[in-house]
Amino acid sequence: MSSAVFAQSKKILQFSGLITSTGSDLPVGFVSIRNTSHNNQTFMSNNDGFFSFVAHAGDVIEFTSVGFDPVTFQIPDVQDDKYTASIKMRALLIELPAVTPFPWASYEDYLAEFMALGGDDPIATARRNLSPDALAALARVVPRSAEEIQTYNSLQRHQYMQNRNINQRMNNPFLNPFNWYQFINSIKKGDYSREKLKY
Repeated sequence: MSSAVFAQSKKILQFSGLITSTGSDLPVGFVSIRNTSHNNQTFMSNNDGFFSFVAHAGDVIEFTSVGFDPVTFQIPDVQDDKYTASIKMRALLIELPAVTPFPWASYEDYLAEFMALGGDDPIATARRNLSPDALAALARVVPRSAEEIQTYNSLQRHQYMQNRNINQRMNNPFLNPFNWYQFINSIKKGDYSREKLKY
């Protein structure tokens, strides 16, 4: 009861301020603000580090934020009904000890698995990787590149044009040497003489 009467006897004022980082003057956002002198009332600064709330003259305010040293500030007794403060918070530099991660439970397990690896012959590995079965398996999984598709299409066009020219040459009787041979023999035999062609 006496503490409540004492709190009511103190002067009420509007406590505002800006919280910045020491040395850089960058705002520290979302800082937890606790009034330890008045029922541990808790407030929070905004994203720009600004805060404003009603307090009493002489209240002890504690500022805490992750990665910064906590700061304690006591509101002075002023004549005006408002007070503005500039709160500086120092960033914490915590050096963690070096950690070496291992996928094994212990160093002995690592040594046992490492010694059991056994090196393969590089030539045998290359032959295994370039075997027809391995290449066929990769061809089923790996998509073709644009260069490969263009090369394949050019080859197909070239083969089509070559086959078409071959077929045209073989289908044209004037370009067939056997037809020419038979035609010349027919002329020598007189198959195309005018007397034989009379009807």
